[in-house]
Amino acid sequence: MPPSPSTRSQAAAPPRRDRGDACPGALRLHQAADGHLARIRLPAGDLTARQATALADAAELLGDGHLSLTSRGNAELRGLAEDCGAHLAALLRDAGLLPSERHERIRNILASPLAGLDRHTPSDVRRWARELDALLCASESATALSGRFLFVLDDGRGDVAALGGDVSLLAESAGDGAGPAGSALLRVGDDPAALRIAGPDAPRAALTAAEAFLTAAAASGSGAWRVRELPDGHGLTARDVAGALRSAGIEAAYVTEAPISAARTSPPYAPSYAPSYAPPYADSAAPGIVEGPDGDRALSVLAPLGRLTVAQWRLLTAIATADGSGALRLTPWRGIVLPGLPAATAADRLAELTAAGLITDPASPWHRLGACTGRPGCAKSRTDVRADATAAVATGTTVPAETPTGSPPLGAPVPPLGLPATPLGVPIPPMGVPVYWSGCERRCGHPHGTWVDVLATAEGYRVALVAPDTTPTAAPASARTAAPPAP
Repeated sequence: MPPSPSTRSQAAAPPRRDRGDACPGALRLHQAADGHLARIRLPAGDLTARQATALADAAELLGDGHLSLTSRGNAELRGLAEDCGAHLAALLRDAGLLPSERHERIRNILASPLAGLDRHTPSDVRRWARELDALLCASESATALSGRFLFVLDDGRGDVAALGGDVSLLAESAGDGAGPAGSALLRVGDDPAALRIAGPDAPRAALTAAEAFLTAAAASGSGAWRVRELPDGHGLTARDVAGALRSAGIEAAYVTEAPISAARTSPPYAPSYAPSYAPPYADSAAPGIVEGPDGDRALSVLAPLGRLTVAQWRLLTAIATADGSGALRLTPWRGIVLPGLPAATAADRLAELTAAGLITDPASPWHRLGACTGRPGCAKSRTDVRADATAAVATGTTVPAETPTGSPPLGAPVPPLGLPATPLGVPIPPMGVPVYWSGCERRCGHPHGTWVDVLATAEGYRVALVAPDTTPTAAPASARTAAPPAP
């Protein structure tokens, strides 16, 4: 699988692309070691119960009986046969999951999963996501976007604003003290400046900004897939986009620097690594019950290492249908939110999901623990990182505590870089910081912001703390020879 997109560090030179991206889709299947893989884009992570049932049917009939959740709130099916493409496409098309086959890989829209569900945030960004998706699917020029280009829509709490969006919309409310209620800030790439626009113009402004990127990429001759890949002299800034918005008849006011909510890592970690959500916002990365307006509740659960069985998925769908609003929301923390439950049944339903093996307690060791596919699903991985992460949890830690058990065999853990350790040398991750296990240097699906990097090398697992605006270091030369280079 292609490596996960990540923010380029300030010192790194932008890559030059001489081909299109290889990201899998619902129609372009990827050959993995455990069969073919399909990635189904779900703008804003939204699914109806009927669509969720279609995905469960596809996983059961055509795949390995599991569904994987991605760091962009999408779903993946693994273990697919080479000749199943037409059958899969028919299932997805019938469920309304393929509104435009030419645009299916570019519908990368990430939105705050709790928007409108807790007591203090509007649902505007969810509406913006639907409108933006419709505009994308109707745009001829948008078909030139890369499958990695990302739109991010934040409801003002700062939960998804720092997840590496190429074009980001940040909702403003009356309490922000800057823009009028219902307005939005538009940002491009890592430019700290923003453009304030009226809320109703937000979806069209986001598409216009993406089209401005395509113009800049073509002029640069770099083949850039993302805003951060544009070379010096051809970068795209808020000022550049302002001109494109004027040409499109969209009024925009230049803001020198976006508010702090736009600069948080997500989940938002303060220098002490403690979660720093400012009340009254709920933590959208945490599992549990979310109190909403008018007495409604939402259930937020996480999938261990981002994988669910079909039985777990069908249980979620059944609860959404029987007690909820008939909808599911996938989150970038590989979780699922079920909106619209009555307060009287929420606790019992959450207990059912706990018994089914899903993560429902923020204190769970599985919370903020992730891993790439690893062996046997990925031939590039040095070991079965999921089995090793599971073994670590069984010993009471989330990082390697003893010789890993994967294949091929690895040595003892390498001393941690930038982390304290126990007298026995076991690294101690900072409280609240995500821990991510990777089978090779590609680190597919790794978190953004501050995270603990558990990397399999030929000598063993190396554990290091990765901070924002830095690039994870490569394994030693002796370790790199154990895996083929990424395509």
